[in-house]
Amino acid sequence: MTAAGIAKAVNTGQTTAAAQVEAALARIAAYDAIQPHIWISRASAEHVLAAAHAVDARIAAGEVLPLAGVTYAAKDNIDVAGLETTAACPAFAYRPDASSTVAERLTAAGAICMGKTNLDQFATGLVGVRSPYGIPRNAFNRAYVSGGSSSGSAIAVAAGLVPIALGTDTAGSGRVPAAFNHLLGFKPTKGRWPTRGVVPACRSVDCVTVFAHTTADAALVDSILAGFDPADAWSKPLADRALAPRRIGVPPRRQRQFFGDAESEYFYDRALAHLSALAEIVEIDIAPLQEAAQLLYGGPWVAERTAAMAQILTDNPDAVDPTVRAVVEAGWDKTAVETFNGVYRLAELKRHADLMWGELDVLAFPTTGTTYRVAELAKAPIALNSNLGAYTNFVNLLDMAALAVPAGTRHNATGFGITLIGPADTDRALLTLADAYLAEANLAPPPPLDLEGKMQTVKLAVVGAHLKDMPLHWQLTSREATFVEATHTAPTYRLFAMADSVPPKPALIHSTEDGAAIAVEVYELGVAEFGSFTVEVPAPLAIGTVTLADGTSVKGFVAEPRAIAGAEDITHLGGWRAYIAQKS
Repeated sequence: MTAAGIAKAVNTGQTTAAAQVEAALARIAAYDAIQPHIWISRASAEHVLAAAHAVDARIAAGEVLPLAGVTYAAKDNIDVAGLETTAACPAFAYRPDASSTVAERLTAAGAICMGKTNLDQFATGLVGVRSPYGIPRNAFNRAYVSGGSSSGSAIAVAAGLVPIALGTDTAGSGRVPAAFNHLLGFKPTKGRWPTRGVVPACRSVDCVTVFAHTTADAALVDSILAGFDPADAWSKPLADRALAPRRIGVPPRRQRQFFGDAESEYFYDRALAHLSALAEIVEIDIAPLQEAAQLLYGGPWVAERTAAMAQILTDNPDAVDPTVRAVVEAGWDKTAVETFNGVYRLAELKRHADLMWGELDVLAFPTTGTTYRVAELAKAPIALNSNLGAYTNFVNLLDMAALAVPAGTRHNATGFGITLIGPADTDRALLTLADAYLAEANLAPPPPLDLEGKMQTVKLAVVGAHLKDMPLHWQLTSREATFVEATHTAPTYRLFAMADSVPPKPALIHSTEDGAAIAVEVYELGVAEFGSFTVEVPAPLAIGTVTLADGTSVKGFVAEPRAIAGAEDITHLGGWRAYIAQKS
């Protein structure tokens, strides 16, 4: 159930907060056997049940609570009374005397915190692998990263353990894991939600965020958490700015970065097609936004992270994750002159962004250009992490509101998302726009959770001798390849019957000028099996990337130009089967 649905059921007596807590405890225990690294600490069953009974007593006394009986998780850099705050660093751990403002407001609304979730240490990372408490993995494919830094919070919601969870966001930490796990990630305007009681990363740009399955739940949480807190130096009076999106800014193709991920590129194009039904799509130069993004880690703002961690970096540097330490220690070398020059340049870039809003109403960017396996991050932890921040790092520095929304499912079951970005105080308007986009997109529901550890697979399009009942089909069946579909390529290919090939084989050549749709069959096989298949492909044939009729890309047979020497052009027949039938 959604948070809104649970609260309604508890308020109307259809269920109780105690029943909701008991169900959550059972779900958490079951999932912990599968993914044991989601939580850093959990409230005892006795404590959460006592809290639930207190909520039920308030309901019985006539109160109506907007989050009655709603269980939630809190990222472990957000103080919750009764639980340690570690920021994923045991040597840093402390037990707060009081809850953060956001936790206090949730409790007052009837919500019950089930525990504190894992994160990239000191909220430094977009990957979810930088924690001594283990690595939370993507809920839909455990070979892949969860995204970070709010890793555990995202998985707790994606896996259905709790309907909502708090994260934080400085450079994308509340948006990236939302995208990878088919969730909404709502990052409010700076100062809209208080940050008192939150371990700072970059104090001047940090935001508390929420993960949810629906815009209604995100809006419900915003209605409770938004508001001025005089005890928070960064809090500001609540404001809501109207937004009637007419022009949506997007990066031009030359500035889009997908890092070789053709599926992400396809899903982004599809998302823009859906958005074009709602407003005009306008390509903009994003170089100024990219320059602002570089200031966060490449400029003086890294020293703000150093300031937040100064004591432990000085007293106990070995307690800090090596990758986190390598990133943050760079701040020691930043000078006051560099800092002020950075402040001046950011002010200029902020003015550019403010003027941009005179021409545009909202931005729609990929949340990330790609995703990575956990094993890949282990080999290049900083470079690949940086790739994930290509579209997120500028948002907080330029004081923008942002909402990550789902936009597709990759073949490996991980999520692709887009982020709707607006000027400060357009938070509620972004939620309304997201509703319209999601209605237009009509996305398929998320895939099943990965409860056993998926075998990694590859989809392969075959066009000739490997088709069913053809001479080389056994090379697929012997590798236990699974038939996916019979379809066609995009209309951008030509097909040739190669000369002197035994058995007869075709050559598929990409051609944008005089191409046609060619019949293919798509199969799915394990990564190891795909590798052994590939090494048997003889030149001048090769395995490359083939675009299908629906715009998606899969691996498939392609050919070198020499393959068509003396070959017969059979494109007009539309496929290899028609050619073989004609020959017989």
